[in-house]
Amino acid sequence: MYQKTTLANGLRIVSESIPYMSSISLGIFAGTGSRHETPAEQGVSHFIEHLMFKGTHRRSAKDIAEMVDDVGGQLNAATDRENTCYYIKVLPEHLSLGMDILSDMLLNSKFADVDVEKERQVVLEEISLYEDSPDELIHDLHMNSLWPGHALGRNILGTRETIAAMDRQAILDYRTRHYVPDNLVIAAAGNLTHEQLVELSQLYWADVRGKSQILVDPTPTFVAARLLQEKDIEQLHVCLGTPGVAHDSSQYYASHVLNTILGGGVSSRLFQSIREDRGLAYSVCSYPSSFRDTGLMTIYAGVSPENSREVIEITNAILADIRVNGVRPDEIKRAKEQLKAGLMFSMESSASRMSRVGRAEISSREYLSPEKLAAKVDAVSLEQLFDLAQPLYQPENTCMTALGPVEAAGLV
Repeated sequence: MYQKTTLANGLRIVSESIPYMSSISLGIFAGTGSRHETPAEQGVSHFIEHLMFKGTHRRSAKDIAEMVDDVGGQLNAATDRENTCYYIKVLPEHLSLGMDILSDMLLNSKFADVDVEKERQVVLEEISLYEDSPDELIHDLHMNSLWPGHALGRNILGTRETIAAMDRQAILDYRTRHYVPDNLVIAAAGNLTHEQLVELSQLYWADVRGKSQILVDPTPTFVAARLLQEKDIEQLHVCLGTPGVAHDSSQYYASHVLNTILGGGVSSRLFQSIREDRGLAYSVCSYPSSFRDTGLMTIYAGVSPENSREVIEITNAILADIRVNGVRPDEIKRAKEQLKAGLMFSMESSASRMSRVGRAEISSREYLSPEKLAAKVDAVSLEQLFDLAQPLYQPENTCMTALGPVEAAGLV
């Protein structure tokens, strides 16, 4: 049962009570991510996420880790482009401890100078690790290429230059601006009642004050760019991107159905044609990305240089066929069942359900029950998919990004 309460200070509390579950997942979402950073602040949201685990005025970092392990809990966090989440999973009898730990981290973290410097080196090492992973790096290069100059296209980790230059005061100022009650959501799912959650939230958060600034940033302009970056590695990593849909678009569910047919699973057209039928790539897929006011659809493949042109040609042929002939009834039926099954499987996890309610609220989206979501998927028609496919991946609105031996692939 989904319920919502808003405290007088603007803090929103949402929950989904699932009495038969043996766990509770509790999260605190902040409505800030890499999209809200200035160029000089790039990476600060992720940096703050790291520092929240380094100790509070009541507990050291070791104390936090040991207290979570003492009750068999799981504590973690994640920074995204539009929000950040801190979450803990515990047995029902440890809900109050979970709330105490998360609230202490968000309200009382010290951000000591020594920890800022230590964690600065950790983030720089993380950037190095990331740059050594071309199958991850390609996706951020791609977004930066098609949304140049916009924060939504920047790397969440930041750059070596911005992380090295960021001082403690700048980090604290960013936290003060964004970690305020009306920009936070406390979400929980599992074996608890909404009344329990509200009572615990009031205990720690009712007296917290502060108002978030209204951030108005423009919708990024899509650029049909072509970025070819040479890198001395064995495989060529390629992304093809085209404008997609925002979270609240009427085409949102159709975009997920179409993506599933195109490259969202092992029965998809891309996977079957490129990997199974021809053995041209080990990894090939497509995925949609939706944000507050815009979105993307992306096709990715990791291929040998000598196979890259053929893979691109096959991909373009598949896209042209979908635009001209649409998709088959058996494909849309299979895609819908895949999506609904994935939704139902996620319902077995308190963490997934907590994430669903929390992300819907922090993004100001309507929370939909699993039954309503399934109905939205079922309502997608062949005609909708045909109309949606027409502008996708046309030459004038396609961005191509390649990382690896681009000269050997003959793409230059």
